[in-house]
Amino acid sequence: MANRHLSRSIVLQALFEWDLSGHPEELKAIIDRDIVEFAPGHSDAAFMYELAETVQRKRTIIDDIIMKAAPEWPLDKISNVDRNILRLGLAELLFGDREQVPPKVAINESIELAKNFGGENSGKFVNGVLGAVYKEIGEPGKDQATKPKVANKFPEEPIDISKLVIEAKAGGIVHARHEGTDYVALVHDVFGYWTLPKGGLEEGENNEQGGKREIEEKLGITVELGPEIGAIDYVASHPEKGKIRKVVTFYLAEAPYQELDLHSNGGLDKAAWFPLHEVVDLTIYDDILPLIAKAIELIKHK
Repeated sequence: MANRHLSRSIVLQALFEWDLSGHPEELKAIIDRDIVEFAPGHSDAAFMYELAETVQRKRTIIDDIIMKAAPEWPLDKISNVDRNILRLGLAELLFGDREQVPPKVAINESIELAKNFGGENSGKFVNGVLGAVYKEIGEPGKDQATKPKVANKFPEEPIDISKLVIEAKAGGIVHARHEGTDYVALVHDVFGYWTLPKGGLEEGENNEQGGKREIEEKLGITVELGPEIGAIDYVASHPEKGKIRKVVTFYLAEAPYQELDLHSNGGLDKAAWFPLHEVVDLTIYDDILPLIAKAIELIKHK
């Protein structure tokens, strides 16, 4: 039986070279050369070609998803190895045959590649990003039995969040009144969810300043920041720092009802106004639902 882990390793090396060189050579040709060099006689070339072709064909979508799952780590700042491990893992997780490669196997294989080829925190970073995507797609195959062999996933360790570095972010929900109707502006991400515009604070900014700037930059409009509506506090994986604590503060903002001009550095694909009564029918992340509900109550009592 073909060694699929070896096959993935060869595809990873080919992707690494292809990415590093700026794509002047056909990816298939690089794979053929790497098979000769690293695995002469290996008989799983068809699997390697198919996996590499999926990464190449879906790369734009995959890169958008990486930027959404790790929004504070720009794609070009992720190491070449980690970036291509994520591409390979997401290609199998999202576009592969789940009968042949169950989602948990795709994730564990990627983590093993990160441990073998990446840096000190690569495994945990890859685990964090792929784990986040796995949850967003509904954890397919969660209850499926896996072989005892699979021990690649990093065990969960107790986290003392009081000792983690805090990274502050801010954003908000924008309200406008037009012809007697109240609207809110939301942004849509590559996972199919409507959410709130947000981003990291720049040096010297407080939450209010950063929240106003992020909303205006994301939506392409000018807003007047209003009251704080709440915050979300969570732990994320960083490719160099390991676990960090992110605290996102959200505000209610006011703006004139005008065309939105989405400016996104990745992960978002559109922005739109919604009358308040339509918001309940949207696909929205559970953690921001209470914030949106609170904002709507504030709007109704204006």
